[in-house]
Amino acid sequence: MTKTKLITLSFFLAALFLALAPTASPAVDLFNGNDLAGWRKPAGDWMAAKSVSLDPANPDNFLVTPGEGILVNGKKGKSVNLISEPEFGDMEAHIEFWIPKHSNSGVYLMGRYEIQIYDSFGVEKDKYPGIECGGIYGRAINEKTVEGHSPSVNASKPAGEWQTFDISFRAPRFDASGKKIENAKMVKVVHNGKVIHENIELTGPTRSALAQNEKPTGPILLQGNHGPVAFRNLRVKPVELK
Repeated sequence: MTKTKLITLSFFLAALFLALAPTASPAVDLFNGNDLAGWRKPAGDWMAAKSVSLDPANPDNFLVTPGEGILVNGKKGKSVNLISEPEFGDMEAHIEFWIPKHSNSGVYLMGRYEIQIYDSFGVEKDKYPGIECGGIYGRAINEKTVEGHSPSVNASKPAGEWQTFDISFRAPRFDASGKKIENAKMVKVVHNGKVIHENIELTGPTRSALAQNEKPTGPILLQGNHGPVAFRNLRVKPVELK
């Protein structure tokens, strides 16, 4: 085979590989920085703001500077839960959040499986598994909270600092009849750069979920009724996880 034919064949094979390769879905920015477009109504007091800071008179509260860039659950720091219009199954999610002292919120993947947001800086052991920041909150069974998963390491920053979650999540699987055949799974959760969960199976929705049934896809839910919280850089990338 001539050199020219070899080059032509190489280009053909490369083009064929690219054509057959799966196309990665682009990441979805859930907050545009300006308004509540892309979130279900009612959105309560959630609003765009320029910044938040600890209230010098009471560090359990925050001061909100009007503007654009971050998402805040109202100037009073308490509102409805915020639910995204887009729904997702398998995903990689990047979440940046901010809370004052003693505040409490959470991110529910598919509206059903919560990664807890909590003021856990310097706490060696909290009240029960899953309540800590980064914890996988427990399920409600027979009026008890069970199956909570504490983070493997406390990676929390002090209240009043921005923190990050990077989450790889595998949705539950169903057969043709709609019967669940595999549980949902937190494949990996990274809090402020530290791995805190790996391969944690979730037997069902966590407490206070949007719904207790399970489906192939669901929205992102931001808990807004437990205390002041702010979010930014909310990105979800649909992926396919084995």
